[in-house]
Amino acid sequence: MEWLSSQNHIFLALLATLMTWAMTALGAAMVFFFKEINRRVLNTMLGFAAGIMIAASFWSLLAPAIEMAEDSAIPAWLVAAIGFIGGAAFLYLADRIIPHMHLNSKEGESEGIPTHLKRSILLVFSITLHNIPEGLAVGVAFGAIANGITDGSLMSALAIAIGIGLQNFPEGAAVSIPLRREGLSRSKSFFYGQASGIVEPIAGVLGAALVMFVKPVLPYALAFAAGAMIFVVVEELIPEAQSGSHESTHLATAGCIIGFAIMMILDVALG
Repeated sequence: MEWLSSQNHIFLALLATLMTWAMTALGAAMVFFFKEINRRVLNTMLGFAAGIMIAASFWSLLAPAIEMAEDSAIPAWLVAAIGFIGGAAFLYLADRIIPHMHLNSKEGESEGIPTHLKRSILLVFSITLHNIPEGLAVGVAFGAIANGITDGSLMSALAIAIGIGLQNFPEGAAVSIPLRREGLSRSKSFFYGQASGIVEPIAGVLGAALVMFVKPVLPYALAFAAGAMIFVVVEELIPEAQSGSHESTHLATAGCIIGFAIMMILDVALG
């Protein structure tokens, strides 16, 4: 019965991350209705995504990690710090190795190892990097509940999935619409936009399976996902959201505040 329960929670993690992928696809589908995306709207959406990720990193990941580590032989703050720094370091290495390009980058300004890949592919790789810690966060939350080693409930895990899904919508649009502006067809722009979210179900299932069968790593895994998400926010989302006029950067800040508040409410109310 324990194995059956584990299978159920892995399946739930898969369903939840498929939902977040679907939200990415829904955002990417905006390319069928718009060819341009206003800079102020884009900055607001990016700020909103950053706010949700910051709130999820603390309320849904770091705080539970510290609570779970209180009974371990290692100080709880050290467990959280190791996992948090490890997550940031992982994304840093991926950022240095995987070829990608940010939304506001110009032609020839790709990062990672040198490549001749098209700009469209590099933009997809950039958003895909964002989605690895997001899928991992959802999977780890469901794995923790299956193990019975958190005071949270199924609703708290769903809150994380809903929050990640909400911020995936603008990310999908932020990929597909610029690709359309660069000359790609609507169908290709949509395909590339939704493809950036395909890594989330993979990371979600792996995260759930890992913490369910290797119980001691759960606090580290939660903090790891938090560190990776904060790295994405500071490295990419906030700088991109702060480009443009003063008015658009103010809107990005407002979007961040609103996103944080929504994710905090979701986590506290549902958790």
